[in-house]
Amino acid sequence: MDVLGHPERRLPSIHIGGTNGKGSTCAYTAAELEAQGFQVGVYTSPHLVSVRERIVAHGVPIGEEAFAEWTDFLKPHIERLDASFFEATTAIAFADLAARGVDVAVIEVGLGGRLDSTNVITPLVSVVTKVALEHTDYLGPDLASIAREKAGIAKPGVPFVTGEQDPAVRAVLCGVAERRGARPVVLVDTHRAPTGPLGLRGSHQHANAWVALAALNALPPPFGRPGERWPASFARAYAPGRFDVRGRWIFDVAHNPDGMEVVVQTLRDERPPRPLHALVGIRNDKNWRPMLDRLIPEVDRLMLTVAPSVAPEKRWLREEMASWAATQAGGGAGAGAGAGTPVDFEPDFARAVEAVQEGAVSVLVTGSFHTVGDALARLPGFAPVG
Repeated sequence: MDVLGHPERRLPSIHIGGTNGKGSTCAYTAAELEAQGFQVGVYTSPHLVSVRERIVAHGVPIGEEAFAEWTDFLKPHIERLDASFFEATTAIAFADLAARGVDVAVIEVGLGGRLDSTNVITPLVSVVTKVALEHTDYLGPDLASIAREKAGIAKPGVPFVTGEQDPAVRAVLCGVAERRGARPVVLVDTHRAPTGPLGLRGSHQHANAWVALAALNALPPPFGRPGERWPASFARAYAPGRFDVRGRWIFDVAHNPDGMEVVVQTLRDERPPRPLHALVGIRNDKNWRPMLDRLIPEVDRLMLTVAPSVAPEKRWLREEMASWAATQAGGGAGAGAGAGTPVDFEPDFARAVEAVQEGAVSVLVTGSFHTVGDALARLPGFAPVG
């Protein structure tokens, strides 16, 4: 940031963290700010198909030439500091959004909060959507530890908003925020009845919309405060890969058990035409067994695969997955509530994409960002960025 002249200090910003719901909350927040007439920048992660998706200003992703030029300029400093990929892209994001003259930036936390690269900003409001078990090797073994890390984005004198509903976890978030001098601390009732349509599907989006509204209402002038009802702009919010229905295809990222629970509930709410087949790929460093156990009763066929963009050391092992699939399909010991649902493991991604369509009226693609992104890239006309 020093090398770049601290562009993050010239950007009024909103900082949004949490285990799940960050991307959707960013989408609602950005949609309303745009509706108010502001030029809005958005930085999110990870991307689905192209790294350019992460950095958007005025609704337009960063250009290829601009990304290359920022990378070329920063390369010696990236190497000197041994900066990570995320640290480098975060620096490029702040530089690009400032250069493109946005009025306000919506910034999504990458991982955790306290030590996240995005935490160099002092935002207008800090947000933690909710907390669930994730990245325990980095963030701590329990919800309280993870909450402490996520609340590390709280800043002195800056409003802190959270939609966490668990009293014990909420107490940890509030305690950290108060000790860090955040004012006021805003607790959002995410169980309120909806007050309008939303652009993103699923009842879980109600909570994200209420959190976004609270964040918007905590902003200082000149940013307008929408009031107590969802603004009309929330119906125009869009985030690719969040129960993203395109014809018979449904793309929904679910990279932890809490996320898969949301997918299952949304399937029940939306009731896509059957037969419903699911193409699923999850990194082996995730708690994938309960995720698959939760999904299998809801679908008519489960096709497990390995996304080509996943690093080799984080890919499912053929022997392990073949054994798990055989156990489920055979209804033997260890089979879950979906015993009898056909389960296949096809590590060749291209073949899996073809095979999962056979006999399906609807096809769900879920699991990691890698799986959803690689499928979007392979299917004609579906990639978020051209």
